[in-house]
Amino acid sequence: MTERTSSLARLFAVEPENDWRMNAACKGLDPEQFFSSDDDVYTKHERAEREAKAKAVCVRCDVRRECLSYAIAAGERYGIWGGMNGQERRALVRNRSTEDKATERVS
Repeated sequence: MTERTSSLARLFAVEPENDWRMNAACKGLDPEQFFSSDDDVYTKHERAEREAKAKAVCVRCDVRRECLSYAIAAGERYGIWGGMNGQERRALVRNRSTEDKATERVS
């Protein structure tokens, strides 16, 4: 049986040159707090509670912006990164894209 490793665990294990990670509030915490396994079944309420706990860690994080930028650049679809879940990150990217297009039209 192969061992599953979350994106968060891989990030900390594989890319030590990313200085921001050393200051992350989530460093050393259980990645399951930030990611749900494919096997996990959550009700909407349970998922909201899990996400709220993870986001509470992000609120006190000094490198929240860098984490969010990483997740967006890497196309992370799942988990809490920089205080946002995948759906929130996609909406942020869509809004930025719409704003960029509007700015181009005005220029």
